[in-house]
Amino acid sequence: MAVHLLVTTTTPDRAAGAKIAGSAVSARLAATAQVTGPVASFFWHLGEQGEGEEWNVTFKTTDARYAELEAHIVEQHPWDKPEVTAVELVRGSADYLRWLEEATSSDA
Repeated sequence: MAVHLLVTTTTPDRAAGAKIAGSAVSARLAATAQVTGPVASFFWHLGEQGEGEEWNVTFKTTDARYAELEAHIVEQHPWDKPEVTAVELVRGSADYLRWLEEATSSDA
């Protein structure tokens, strides 16, 4: 059985998030992607504490497609070192997870 993942990144604006989300789904690296925001972010960057507004982008994919999706996000992202994280989905409806696998199949 496939391993199913939620992969996330943040972008500086909705347009950047939508571009990455759309291109990843078009390339079948993710079955779906959502862009939400803006969110207030607090962080350390270049040795200083910062605060800013970001947009969250969440992708649903399989572990088999993760490396390609990560490379795609990094390549398309406007930042030099973007956040790309993944967590495993431990449960989900069988029909949804089957669809996720079919939608991200490299054979599709």
